[in-house]
Amino acid sequence: MKTVEIRPISAEGFAPFGDLIDCTGAPDKIINQGLCGRYHDRAQLAFTTGCAGLSLFNAEPRALPMPLLMVERHPEGSQAFIPMSETGFLVIVAPDAGGAPGQPLAFETQPGQAINFHRGTWHGVLTPLTAPGLFAVVDRIGEGANLEEHWFDTPYQVIRP
Repeated sequence: MKTVEIRPISAEGFAPFGDLIDCTGAPDKIINQGLCGRYHDRAQLAFTTGCAGLSLFNAEPRALPMPLLMVERHPEGSQAFIPMSETGFLVIVAPDAGGAPGQPLAFETQPGQAINFHRGTWHGVLTPLTAPGLFAVVDRIGEGANLEEHWFDTPYQVIRP
């Protein structure tokens, strides 16, 4: 079985696939009578049709090593995963290789980080590694198909190095 080693996530390393959303650096603006820092416009949401919707997902935690059987993508809109607890989660992506996913990469976020997949990015399913697996998800709501799945002929194994 082929393996995929988990690496720490960084804005630069994740940039080809989407946006790392966090509160690094100084806030863009101080609001609410000086008691709140606003970190403005941290993700590039993009939809060809429809509109942005906010849903709640409650995913079961996964154990490592973890088989990676499939990835999916959403050609009509971006998709943001925002954890509703102070835990990190596993993020799996793959570059597009002529309409199919290339070699997958695995990243692990830190508590307080969220991600936004660019429109059309091959990615794994929502994968918390600890409970609770409660996430807010911002993605396209609208008519028509917005999901493509790719099942690997030979599964990968996601491991810690």
